[in-house]
Amino acid sequence: MPKPEAVTLKQLRALQAVAEHGSLTAAAEAIRLTPPAVHSQLRQLETSFNARLLERGPQGGARLTRQGEAVLVGARAIETALEACADHVRAINEGMEGMVTLGVVATARYFAPRLVAELQRAFSTVDVILRVGSRDEIVNALASASVDLAIMGRPPRHPEVQATVLGPHPYILIARPGHPLAAQGRVAPEAIMAQPVVTREEGSGTRILLERYLERLGRGRPARVIEVDGDETMKQAVMAGLGIALISRHTVIEELRAGRLVELEAEALPLVRQWFLVHRADTALSAAGRRVHGHIVGRQGGFLPK
Repeated sequence: MPKPEAVTLKQLRALQAVAEHGSLTAAAEAIRLTPPAVHSQLRQLETSFNARLLERGPQGGARLTRQGEAVLVGARAIETALEACADHVRAINEGMEGMVTLGVVATARYFAPRLVAELQRAFSTVDVILRVGSRDEIVNALASASVDLAIMGRPPRHPEVQATVLGPHPYILIARPGHPLAAQGRVAPEAIMAQPVVTREEGSGTRILLERYLERLGRGRPARVIEVDGDETMKQAVMAGLGIALISRHTVIEELRAGRLVELEAEALPLVRQWFLVHRADTALSAAGRRVHGHIVGRQGGFLPK
């Protein structure tokens, strides 16, 4: 019975060379082997298939039998598959193909989908997967290597990351239209401290920033804080009149333009932080990851809301 598992690429290439050049001598010269070496490869190939693959041709040359022709078809299919495989590997090595997971904190979801769409247009053969989560979730994803790159407002201490500044990230105080503070121009610290303040959950970047801001304004005096889940709920709570809020301007661009929210003028505002693109310092990015990283950094924050 044929034993295809014993067949080698060298044997198949010897058969292809004989089929192309018509003799063992010419085949040996073409693939840079001696005629006895080619003869040996072909004898092993015939043993593996349990069939005679060559016969003497006209003028002392060699030609393939019907069995030899059948093996030749398989050899050419294998060669084509290997060439396609090599092209695929080369594309992956050069970052032309692959998958890159981009994690973003919840506040960035207002611009991240447009950025990912831009990346897909720029690198149509690279799958860019968007993952949105809280700061803790994205930091944990970096730690577990389940995201390749992440966009956040404050790089973590653990895991150790390489961070690149993408652009400014301003935080502002917002209120509903008609709120008493909206007509005051520059709002005094005392007036802010007298208002209930809507904010995110403990541990979020927005909550940490708010607590530091209120500590600065109130000099230790406590403020009334209303905790809600997420930026969208914050906006709805402010529009409903539950209080004012310190929030990323990038999350309320549309509401400010439409007049559903107003920006308050106050001391030290806006609080301008930075957006960072980070990746683990101890893990090399794939070629596709490097291309995506380079594209995002090269945009110099052009994808951020204005």
